[in-house]
Amino acid sequence: MGKTTSIGKIANLLKSKGKKVILAAGDTFRAAAIDQLEIWANRVGVELIKQAEGSDPAAVIYDAVQAVKARKADVLICDTAGRLHTKKNLMEELKKVFRIIDRELPGVSREVLLVLDATTGQNAISQAKTFSEVTDVTGIVLTKLDGTAKGGIIIAVASELNIPVKLIGVGEQIDDLQRFDAREFAEALFS
Repeated sequence: MGKTTSIGKIANLLKSKGKKVILAAGDTFRAAAIDQLEIWANRVGVELIKQAEGSDPAAVIYDAVQAVKARKADVLICDTAGRLHTKKNLMEELKKVFRIIDRELPGVSREVLLVLDATTGQNAISQAKTFSEVTDVTGIVLTKLDGTAKGGIIIAVASELNIPVKLIGVGEQIDDLQRFDAREFAEALFS
């Protein structure tokens, strides 16, 4: 239950609030990423904009932005390549995606969520630092809090980089996404 699953759950949450949501399959590098996002789009009942595996992610995002304009959608959720911090060319691709969004949807409200796995240790800090160098990360989605992992590393990430935790994934079902509550998290962490 990682990045793509979180996207599906966020789409479901927004759709349940009456928003017209479009998903963009911009993670064209990971095998089966497009297929996985398509399964979530169908499950939630939202439109997916995609191209073939290996396509230019920025081209997918451009097509998705055009679809948002044409269909008067409320929200566009862009899936981008994960593990970007390990590949410089992928970081450059992310910058290109943001330039397209800024050019095609000037002044749009933009949320940039970094999905971190609760089982990730110190690597979470380096991931968050690297992403923060490329873009203004506005929040963290902490996943896999339904197992033995307690996600304590998120305290260091949030305080060191001043990035708020916004959502937590607590299971694999479509509704297993919750707003982050610091008090409940602290009680669970230390109980």
